[in-house]
Amino acid sequence: MLKRVLLSTLALASLSHGAEARKIPAKRVVLVHGIFQTQWRCFGFLRKDLEKRGIECLTPSLKPADGRDGIPVMAAQLKREIDSRFGPDERLVVIGFSMGGLICRHYLQELGGAKRCDAFFTISSPHHGTEAAHLFYGEGARQMRPGSEFLQQLAKTEDRLGDIPIVSYRTPADLIILPSTSSRWDRAENLSIPCPLHPLMTFSPRVRNDILGRLAMP
Repeated sequence: MLKRVLLSTLALASLSHGAEARKIPAKRVVLVHGIFQTQWRCFGFLRKDLEKRGIECLTPSLKPADGRDGIPVMAAQLKREIDSRFGPDERLVVIGFSMGGLICRHYLQELGGAKRCDAFFTISSPHHGTEAAHLFYGEGARQMRPGSEFLQQLAKTEDRLGDIPIVSYRTPADLIILPSTSSRWDRAENLSIPCPLHPLMTFSPRVRNDILGRLAMP
């Protein structure tokens, strides 16, 4: 009996150590907002969660926030912000909300960001476009429409992400990402999180706790 207890305890300890060993190293996290947003309106709570745990965060406010000049322009801004803050080689974890997830993908896939990325999380991002983009103006909105050349190019180059761990969160109640299943991405681990509104996803305790639980704190 005692032997079985000892073996069970050792097995649990081994599993716990294995789960900890699989966690993603996270000294620096970049958080990228969605359309019409700024850094604190989007990631205030999650940024505080991360900084309390000793993680250095970069939350740039990319302009123009309505994306009128196009997602690649915002991705180029993102690259400049990252290189200015962290230099060209420091390892990163990247988190993008809504359009921010596509900005991040362009940075990772087209601007070389994948080579320094340890993990990528997208929250309610329209990986296959959203019908709601037909209601908005500007190049960024056009690029988020289903079937756009921009989205087709991202699909063609997603192999540049290599073996980066990727998680995509979505809510079935999303009225901005239409259909909400557009946030599903074959390249990612896909998680459906109950949440009543698109903008509340970055505030969701379940989303925040899942991200925090995957990271190895410094």
